[in-house]
Amino acid sequence: MAAEGGLLGAGIGAGIVVLGAGLGIGLLAFAAANATARQPEAAADIRATVNLPLFLLEGVAIIALVVCILAVVL
Repeated sequence: MAAEGGLLGAGIGAGIVVLGAGLGIGLLAFAAANATARQPEAAADIRATVNLPLFLLEGVAIIALVVCILAVVL
């Protein structure tokens, strides 16, 4: 019974991670598109500014998914 609870917890955790990362990336892309629409001449600067938070969001999501997978395996 405890093994199924661990699998369920890891699955729920992975789902929350994916939802959170997707929401964060979506909001970031929305803000970047909105800023680019307001100032098209600053598109290169906006794109460069968006890259770091985007990579950090992806990295956190991947690390959290690895932790959920390790919780199932170990």
